[in-house]
Amino acid sequence: MFTGIITAVGRIAEVRDLGASSAHGKQLVIEAPAGYLDDVGLGDSIALNGACMTATMIDAQAGRFAIDISAESLARTSGLDRIGPVNLEKALRANDRLGGHIVSGHVDGIGEVVHFAPTGESWELRILAPRELAKYLAYKGSITVNGVSLTVNRVADLPAGCEISINLIPHTVQNTALHALAAGARVNLEIDLIARYVERMLSAPGAATGADVSAA
Repeated sequence: MFTGIITAVGRIAEVRDLGASSAHGKQLVIEAPAGYLDDVGLGDSIALNGACMTATMIDAQAGRFAIDISAESLARTSGLDRIGPVNLEKALRANDRLGGHIVSGHVDGIGEVVHFAPTGESWELRILAPRELAKYLAYKGSITVNGVSLTVNRVADLPAGCEISINLIPHTVQNTALHALAAGARVNLEIDLIARYVERMLSAPGAATGADVSAA
């Protein structure tokens, strides 16, 4: 589990094929800031742009680690198949502060940036989310964008999908890889975990009448 509070900005330095066909995944070698990997062990979870991955190689002294990502995960995420900056977050410990919101590290859909520009001292980020995620997006609700826990300021249901508007304070822009976004960029989205369960409870058989379906 994660919180959506980015703990470092790393860089995918190498992308290696794990096989010769499109059915094979990739191995990513990621550079991390000095000291970031000192408390990370083999098999630990690290979120890359919001996608939970497992560390399969660690060279703490060199500040590099590797993960293997399957073809399935590559097809359902964005920005993890090429060299460039990535948001990093280590897995949540039981005694850590929950500074953002509960994040699973499972990408629910790919959004498209339609607007990213300064407004006053902050930045406005507008993203067109897939239509199937619209029911989980609400004013003042939480959304994870490339692993960053953010608050939705406006929601507009459009024919092409659901457009959400987010305000980014300077600290967020300066300390995450979101500063590299531009109109047309694709981003990883994870909906709020609580919204997912609420939707399931309301849509499950018997939910409307409160009927007991445990024996069905």
